[in-house]
Amino acid sequence: MKTQDSVVLIILGLIIWILGSAYYAYRGPFVLETTSLRYWISFFISPLVSAIICIAILKLRHVPPSAWTSGMLLLAIPGMIGEAVVLSHLSTFMPRIQASSGGRYGAFLFAAYALVLGIAEVVTLRANP
Repeated sequence: MKTQDSVVLIILGLIIWILGSAYYAYRGPFVLETTSLRYWISFFISPLVSAIICIAILKLRHVPPSAWTSGMLLLAIPGMIGEAVVLSHLSTFMPRIQASSGGRYGAFLFAAYALVLGIAEVVTLRANP
């Protein structure tokens, strides 16, 4: 993977994190503080949407399958660092979300990062026999 691709992936990861955080800051109560059924539906859909977006980015950037793990990490790291700050100061960055919903929000994040990084690892392992 070229240096330019690495920089673009980090910037795209930062943009995705900002947009995702803004979405949950605004819509979080409707997603996290709802009925159990709506929460679990959102819990499964959110990581899938994240994975589709990240896979599309890697394919559009023509990242070879042997480099998907690195590429996906570059997309994920800005969000992982940013979310550590957001979760440690939830009431400041997401005042509409109740403090008790921080764990639910963290579970969404964990599921999304686990899915996208897991997919990338499988793709990379299959490309490197």
